[in-house]
Amino acid sequence: MKKNTEHTQQRFEHLESIIQRFRKNFYSVGKALKEIRDERHWKKLSFQSFESYVNKRWEMSKSSAYRLIDAAEVIDNLSPIGDIIPINEAQVRPLTKLDPLTQKNVWRYFLKSKKSLSALNIKKFIDSYQGNANNSIPFIEVISNDFKLAVDDLLYQITIAQNDNWTSTNRKTALYWNKVIKEKILWR
Repeated sequence: MKKNTEHTQQRFEHLESIIQRFRKNFYSVGKALKEIRDERHWKKLSFQSFESYVNKRWEMSKSSAYRLIDAAEVIDNLSPIGDIIPINEAQVRPLTKLDPLTQKNVWRYFLKSKKSLSALNIKKFIDSYQGNANNSIPFIEVISNDFKLAVDDLLYQITIAQNDNWTSTNRKTALYWNKVIKEKILWR
């Protein structure tokens, strides 16, 4: 039992050293804070709560600590997608409001858009993406995932074309394909 206690104490000290050394590295700090919270290591220093621990030990607000934890979880979710990931907590923040699958889809689409990596661009892109999702017809209840993904991809391509003022895709051609799709849907 004593060996286990020594191990957890060493682990706690290691996690705190990460926070001290990498205070500017949101991912490392978020991961360390998450483990300290989840494993309740903060109790070792006789704090009454995790929030009290981060406030008194690191002069960090509760909301800042949880934002860092959420950001680290998003980075863990996105890291299998590719080498390009958000580089600061502000860039990750809009993604934290999305479920893990949507985070991956939105990030993949954002990278394809070739927009510069900034918190504002990411937020605008997500707002646009959610706007497209919110504009979908609410009365459709039965739809296959494949069909929904295809429609989402089409809407994404339309958003890209709109954002570049139809320079890479001819607007008239897009309208023609809209007509073809409409005819195919109405055709029996």
